[in-house]
Amino acid sequence: MKKQGGVFVSKQNNIFDQIASNSNITPEEIMKIANSVQNADFSDEKTVRKLVKQLAKMADKPISKEKEEKIVQSILNNKIPKDMNSLGNLFKK
Repeated sequence: MKKQGGVFVSKQNNIFDQIASNSNITPEEIMKIANSVQNADFSDEKTVRKLVKQLAKMADKPISKEKEEKIVQSILNNKIPKDMNSLGNLFKK
């Protein structure tokens, strides 16, 4: 925990606050997605596609069918980027 203005704040809350301030995604929505993917079958195209659409909608970032397909195929083929810069680049293409 970190002390902020006389109040202890956990790192997890701080991260959620940063995400919320940089997007339209609330901490509750992040937890909802995290819980839904915990037992998700990432080899199932329907599941992966639903998650990609859900994340794009939550972030208020429309993605083209072409970009959606590229992301889905990358996940299905275990070609998921290992770092945040590479992951960000996948969404930018």
